[in-house]
Amino acid sequence: MILGTNNAATYESLIQEFIPRPIHNDQQLEAVQMRIDALIDLERELTPDETDYLDLLGTLVWEYEQSLEALPDIYGVELLKVLVEDRGLRQKDLVPIFKAESIISDIFKGRRQLTTRHIQELAAYFSVSPAVFFPLTP
Repeated sequence: MILGTNNAATYESLIQEFIPRPIHNDQQLEAVQMRIDALIDLERELTPDETDYLDLLGTLVWEYEQSLEALPDIYGVELLKVLVEDRGLRQKDLVPIFKAESIISDIFKGRRQLTTRHIQELAAYFSVSPAVFFPLTP
């Protein structure tokens, strides 16, 4: 049974099509998320077997995400610095977002603030919530 057809899949056939296994890396995570999306995107109500299978896949994703290092309890530019360092990036790697390396340097030195556009693009680039780039207010 292939997802998207009118015939409902049994739990066993779902398992045979895509065998759920513990997730160990982002590539495996993406494969599981694609499978989850395929189920969610069905244009009908899920069967109990499909719902159980979806729950299993969701549990695997949750377990993987729990195993990841949590982002440090920092925000704003300090978090940006950590993300850049942890990923082995250089300031010039962020030029598509900031348009000039001098702007990045000024932001890192505290001479300029992140703009709303910067925050939106950084959140998308690093796959985090935009809220993490707002400084904490006392």
